This record gives sequence, C-alpha cells and structure tokens, in this order.
Amino acid sequence: MNLSRLMVLGTLVQHGPQHGHQIRRLAEVTNVGVWGGVSTGALYRELRNMEGEGLVTAIRTEQVGRRPERTVYEITADGRIELVIQRDKAMSSTQKGPDALGVALLFGGVSDVEETISVLHLRNRHIEAALEQVATERARLVERGLMDPIAASVMRRGEVHLEAEVRWHEEFAEVLKAMADKPPKERNADH
Repeated sequence: MNLSRLMVLGTLVQHGPQHGHQIRRLAEVTNVGVWGGVSTGALYRELRNMEGEGLVTAIRTEQVGRRPERTVYEITADGRIELVIQRDKAMSSTQKGPDALGVALLFGGVSDVEETISVLHLRNRHIEAALEQVATERARLVERGLMDPIAASVMRRGEVHLEAEVRWHEEFAEVLKAMADKPPKERNADH
C-alpha cells in the first residue's frame, strides 16, 4: 500500500488534471502528512515514478509569470486500476505503522523515570499541538465550504487518534510517577 500514490491518483480523479504544486498544496491544506502519513515531500517523485509506470501522463507544461514551469498530469486507465487497488488495500488494512515509542519503552527500558517523564511530556506537547492544528484546520475548511462531510469526518478521525495518544500519555505518566515513588530496588524488580 502506497498512501502517497493513493492520494495523488485520487486527487487527479476528483479534481482533474493537476500539476505537482497543486497536489502538494492540497496535501498541505488537508494536513494529510500529519493524520494520513502521506509524505508531502515525496509527491513530486511519486508523480515521476507513476509517469514512468504509465499510471499518469503529462499533458502539458505551463508557466505563470516568472514561476518555474509546471507539468500538468492526468490519470490514465492503468492509473484508475491502480487507484482501486491502492484504495482497497488501504480500506481493508487494520495495521498501524511502526511503533517507535513502544519499541523504545519495551526494549530500551526506563532507567531514569524522571527523565522518561520529561521526554514523554515534551512528546505529548507536540502531539497536543498537532491535534490543535488539525482541529483548527478542519474547522476552517468546513467553515469556508472547502471540505465536504466525508473529508471532514476523515480529518476528524485523525483528531480522534491524536486525542487517544494524549490520553495514553496521561495514563502512562501516572504509571511512571508510581514507579518513581518506589525505592530503586523495587523499581528494578518490576522490569
């Protein structure tokens, strides 16, 4: 499953021929990099790869003023088939991405409880900021009529995931605080 590819192909079907900057701007406006894991930096490379595979085709190059030339792409028949394949894979997937934090906590250990609390507190502040950004952007897009109910609901799903992560941080902070209250000898016996 390639979410960048899915986003690009879906955009070309929904909005018609587009150049890379338009697709990247849509990714930025919807904040799909945060909640959807689409790498906005890889969208141009993905377009070139898909052109080489015959999934999209360049239909023209345009230049506005002194801006760089931009190649406009449209989806091909093979691209429409690829879109269905990528969409079906993504919709049937229940797997989450790699859990770096889980690996760090389980295998890296928690040797200094206070330091771990501090690092996780900072991490949680970043997640809260991302949550606020996604919620604000969704509200703005809905208010301006730039987002239909399905898109708004999908963005809301991303908010729910971030909210759950914030709640977990709060719960885990309590676990760590309880560990900090124990003498070092008892702490080591726990793990």
